[in-house]
Amino acid sequence: MKTILNVIWLVLSGFWLFLGYLLAGVILCITIIGIPFGIAAFRIGIYALWPFGYTTVERRDAGAPSCIGNVLWLVLAGWWLALAHIFTGVLLCITIIGIPFGIANFKLIPVSLLPLGREIVPTDQPFAAR
Repeated sequence: MKTILNVIWLVLSGFWLFLGYLLAGVILCITIIGIPFGIAAFRIGIYALWPFGYTTVERRDAGAPSCIGNVLWLVLAGWWLALAHIFTGVLLCITIIGIPFGIANFKLIPVSLLPLGREIVPTDQPFAAR
């Protein structure tokens, strides 16, 4: 079932969101300071490409650097990636078939806004990162 949902997601919104994260990652990796943010963008982009079967959990060992990094991320890339999720989610919620995928887009907004200090894990082992 996860594979079917992921294929439909890929066609409806996953590929375009992945391209947005890929663009953000490339732009952020241009500078040396932005490389950790670019890597985070690539990581979340893969999650946005194929999200069903995975979830995010907060890392307990993430401290003040991830908090500061999240503020920088929010300013540099997070706000417009979140807008992409909102726009795509609203468009998907127009149709009955797209409603679950629109809701999945809305669930990705917190990850797109504040990704540092979170880890993407399979849904069958959500406590592995703790």
